[in-house]
Amino acid sequence: MRQLMVFLTLIGCLAFGACSQGDGAAKKAETKPAAATPKKSQADIDRELIAGFVKDNNMTAVATPSGLHYVIEKQGTGGLQPTDEVEVHYEGTLLNGEKFDSSYDRGQTASFPLNRVIRGWTEGIPLIGVGGKGKLIIPSGLAYGPRKRPKIPENSVLVFNVEVIAKKDKAVATPKKPAKK
Repeated sequence: MRQLMVFLTLIGCLAFGACSQGDGAAKKAETKPAAATPKKSQADIDRELIAGFVKDNNMTAVATPSGLHYVIEKQGTGGLQPTDEVEVHYEGTLLNGEKFDSSYDRGQTASFPLNRVIRGWTEGIPLIGVGGKGKLIIPSGLAYGPRKRPKIPENSVLVFNVEVIAKKDKAVATPKKPAKK
């Protein structure tokens, strides 16, 4: 009888141990973290935002390989280089229409070398051309990226309505005459 009791106790322990291990395995499976959803890149987020903006505003925009989108209202003449200085009138807004800058509001045009502005302008202004007018929809990577600017949150897609007034003549340096002694 004693052997039967030991045998039943042993069977019970084995059965109980197997059940509790099974429960533990089930609990481990339950607490295993789910596979993480891949995080979208900022470029992917910008593409989606721009696509929605273009669709919502019934635009026919051309996209460049860099992600810049543009709409030509009046085609200007080409030939602008990144080192050229241009005179423009412009209005800059966020996608929600909030204006952050405007040469029109200041009542004066702005002039700058194309290689001294955000990359979206360096690429986009030559597409519009001198005498042209258009809209540039600039992904954050071609604008200010993760840097916050006054009135511009980080990673903002920017929209510019631009008129390219003129290409400025490059200043010709006149050689200085040697000083007389």
